[in-house]
Amino acid sequence: MVFPEPLKAVLENFAQAEKFHGKGPLCVALVVTEHARRKGLPLNSEDLETDSGGQVKGLGRNAVQAILRRHGIQKLLAAEGGRTSRGSLGKMRLYVSFLNEICQEEWADLDDIELFWIEQVKRFFAGAPFSLSLDASCALRHMVRDVVEQATKRQESATGVKVVGAVLHHLTGAKLDCALGTGKLVHRSFSTADAVEGHPGDFTVGDAAIHVTTHPGEAVIDKCMENLAQGVRPILVTLSRGVTVAEELAKNKNVADRIDVFEIEQFIALNLYEWGQFSATGNESAVEKLVERYNRIVETAETDPSLKIRIRQ
Repeated sequence: MVFPEPLKAVLENFAQAEKFHGKGPLCVALVVTEHARRKGLPLNSEDLETDSGGQVKGLGRNAVQAILRRHGIQKLLAAEGGRTSRGSLGKMRLYVSFLNEICQEEWADLDDIELFWIEQVKRFFAGAPFSLSLDASCALRHMVRDVVEQATKRQESATGVKVVGAVLHHLTGAKLDCALGTGKLVHRSFSTADAVEGHPGDFTVGDAAIHVTTHPGEAVIDKCMENLAQGVRPILVTLSRGVTVAEELAKNKNVADRIDVFEIEQFIALNLYEWGQFSATGNESAVEKLVERYNRIVETAETDPSLKIRIRQ
């Protein structure tokens, strides 16, 4: 698709400056552009808020998928169509303001603008996965850390997208599947994992509830205390910088000696060594097994294929 040069430039600048690259912002852009097609420009952002004022009007899975199908795209962009994203209202207001600014330009054609966002969706689906090198001289903890650092960099460039949390969540799920066997755990998308009622943790194994978080706060410690009250053993998996925070919060609640807190690198690397029987060849096979299981979980639980990990030899 060849866009008018001024339009392409301003759209790319806007998308870059306001970080309209993740699935949530892309859903907002598609739906608001559709509102503009129907209502005309300029738009009033207040008219695009639901009566409760908490969400963008018309923003949802069906609306987004209907737009995508017009362009021959059948893949699911977002389970909730961006509706549950806390930043959707702010993104909507930014985009409305942008459209209103350019609406008088002769090159500001809404059909072309929609096509621009469709191209961004296609790029999103074709996004490169994380990369992991099977280097026998590299510590297994460092391999895990490398993937987390890649996720952190990606998250920093896409406001509102919790990439690191999703990676930690599914790495933990993959490790548990490899240890226990597949079919014993329910794997949910990261964005909906905390919203499911009646579950003591992100994963439940035996009499243990496993909580996975990048930034431990009082809320997760309170969940651990609920586990203890119900006779369930809480286990918390987090980043290295989160371990001290979690232990201090647990200490303040007088439950530090009843909650196991693990740093994600160690939590996974020790199992890899055991599965590989501490040999270079075995460790390589263990990593491949973990990544294969992780990618399968991402395929079934998430709509963003760029969360996958590609092993480079």
